[in-house]
Amino acid sequence: MRTRHILCPTDFSEAASHALGYAVEMANLYAVDIRLLNVISMAYGEPDYGIVVDSPAELLQDQEAYANDRMKVIVSEVREQMPSGLFVHTNIRSGGVLAQILEEADDREVGMIVIASHGHTGISHMLSPNVAEAVANQAKCPVLVVK
Repeated sequence: MRTRHILCPTDFSEAASHALGYAVEMANLYAVDIRLLNVISMAYGEPDYGIVVDSPAELLQDQEAYANDRMKVIVSEVREQMPSGLFVHTNIRSGGVLAQILEEADDREVGMIVIASHGHTGISHMLSPNVAEAVANQAKCPVLVVK
């Protein structure tokens, strides 16, 4: 952990921003870089019901442009909180969120994952899969889940 990057997946939510604060603290403590990851999930549904909509390729392109813009803002904010010599790396992937987070962690051999939990309970927990819980159970490295 002490020589490897910290992976912080983000969906640009307030909860993810809160988790990023912990990731920055850990990165400063261990003097390691941060890796920010955003995963773009493909939209569900049929593309043609007689309604004018973007094609799946155009939709993906729009989502990537939005993610890139958001990442630039976050990186500039995080760099101010980190000492010189430490870096913030970004990556945008598309696919299943859980699979992409785990793959990024394995590919980059990160030392820790800091991830936000949205705190769903009851029926909303059953309807919305808890990615943070699955990451904590399946990752090969330590995981800090932030509420």
